[in-house]
Amino acid sequence: MNAQHQPTGSAYFIVENKEAPRTHVLSVLVDNEPGVLARVIGLFSGRGYNIESLTVSETSHDDKVSRITIVSSGTLQVLDQIKKQLERMVPVHTVVDLTLRAELNGHEKPLERELALVKVAGTGEPRLEAMRIADAFRATVIDASTEHFTFEITGRVSKVEQFIAIMEPLGLVEVCRTGVAAVGRGKDGM
Repeated sequence: MNAQHQPTGSAYFIVENKEAPRTHVLSVLVDNEPGVLARVIGLFSGRGYNIESLTVSETSHDDKVSRITIVSSGTLQVLDQIKKQLERMVPVHTVVDLTLRAELNGHEKPLERELALVKVAGTGEPRLEAMRIADAFRATVIDASTEHFTFEITGRVSKVEQFIAIMEPLGLVEVCRTGVAAVGRGKDGM
């Protein structure tokens, strides 16, 4: 038997995982207090996983509860481990993998939306083309001068990314994105 493939008998013998990383949306209800966000995202950075999108907002002023929506990629095993560790944290009330829940209920994804502010500068034909495209994407002009537009666009992440890509050659100056806000499909809450 080849020495490289022979089990060592060690507790640290590692079996190679063939599962490909997937993107998941996690929703975490936490107490709205200082340091909680740092502790939650520390679980991801401590394991070398990138957070692709992060949104946080208070959901109940009376209960002082906030909702953290995290988009990250990893194997199911790793994301499940992070979920379990999050659930053990004192300020965490609930952790739901919205992507996994959607799949279990026969849907491809949870309901996801993102808002972006997109500034485009230009005059003449590029300016007119930017307005036509913005109208087709149902983007709203929220600031304008004779030399620029700032558009507000809301929709699926893919729609926002497509709009930004199309605006690039027309004079894209600046983009500000909120990150993904997501809820599960159907009548049930978290």
